[in-house]
Amino acid sequence: MSSSDTALLLIDVQASFTARPYWSAAELPAYLDATARLLAGAQAAGWPIVQVFHTDGPEVPENPFAHASGLVRALPGLPAFEAARVVEKHRHSALVGTGLGDWLRAHGLRRLIVAGIRTEQCCETTARHASDEGWAVDYVTEATLTFDMVSPAGTPISAAQLRERTETVLAGRFARVCTVAQALARATTEGAA
Repeated sequence: MSSSDTALLLIDVQASFTARPYWSAAELPAYLDATARLLAGAQAAGWPIVQVFHTDGPEVPENPFAHASGLVRALPGLPAFEAARVVEKHRHSALVGTGLGDWLRAHGLRRLIVAGIRTEQCCETTARHASDEGWAVDYVTEATLTFDMVSPAGTPISAAQLRERTETVLAGRFARVCTVAQALARATTEGAA
């Protein structure tokens, strides 16, 4: 595989989340820094960047995932970049009903770097789906963001625990779990081999 086979999928990095009751900006600075480094590396390498937005639910201003809310746009603080493709999805996986898979194949893209919001939800689902469809996946956990949850049994689960759980279930089976630096270096060094 060469670095020209690589694309970055930036999933659901949108203002919609800021209107959800679980939103927390506690980890936002570190997340935005990691994402900025990943975007800069992808741009420098000339990799296509796919910007994914999630929309669903009623088309009313009160629904932050509806266009009527005005929040289906890039998350404030995300560096500006030129997307090779913008995809709007209505399911957890960016590969369901969007035509993205066909576009990736048509452009000869065989390695996907996955980053975005939420770690254990749309990012993980897309990584699993992409792996099952035959793409090599680098999952850049530090460039994903999620929020504390409560289990069905009532146990609090921190964002850090969710990230660890996602890494555990993806690593070696669905993706190579890596840092921003590792994802950029791996794609570059394997491309030069």
